Amino acid sequence: MIHCHNLQWGPCGHPLTPTLNLHLAQTSLTGVIGANGCGKSSLLKVIAGIQQPLRGEIKLAVPRLGGVAYLVQQQALDRQFPIKLQDLVRAGLWRSPLNRQQRQARLQQALADWGLLDLQQHSLQALSGGELQRALLARLSLTDAQVLLLDEPEAALDEQGLALLWQHIQRWQAQGRTQVIVSHSVSSMSQHLDNALLVSRSGCIAAPIRELIGQRSSLEQVA
Repeated sequence: MIHCHNLQWGPCGHPLTPTLNLHLAQTSLTGVIGANGCGKSSLLKVIAGIQQPLRGEIKLAVPRLGGVAYLVQQQALDRQFPIKLQDLVRAGLWRSPLNRQQRQARLQQALADWGLLDLQQHSLQALSGGELQRALLARLSLTDAQVLLLDEPEAALDEQGLALLWQHIQRWQAQGRTQVIVSHSVSSMSQHLDNALLVSRSGCIAAPIRELIGQRSSLEQVA
């Protein structure tokens, strides 16, 4: 589903890692771990087509437009933008072939799934960090994309929000979607998924996450 061949990324002329060769199969669920600034989020942007790689190539088995959905970090949003929560979530349906009534039904179901029904008329400015994160996840859940790229999806979520998140991740995997998840919570990821990619300036290693946890400290010293 996702094929990286001799891939390098980062600021122009300054690759963050040695070349990466990686194959992620359809329906795979992969975490991305590593130190701050090692290039985890940038890798997702390269896969999504938001940034260009410095070297090598990346191939997807689906078109990026409509086939890939990217969960941005909250700081990328303008909280002052004058839209309501329901409008932010509704944007997940922008390529949907459903009619107006069907779209509205799906929107209301997504809002209910993420515990947002009572907040749909709130402005982005009025939302807490956790409420905004659930809104972004609800928007993602409305897409029909087969590749989901989640950049720190656990950010600002409370215990209930985390439970909803991992329920949806498992549901998306059961639907046949391929997911790549960046997270700083290695302990949480190790409870919910098997495989991860460790990103470091000394190299990238794809392996079972429990194996990577033991190597993480030594690799991050040079990251």
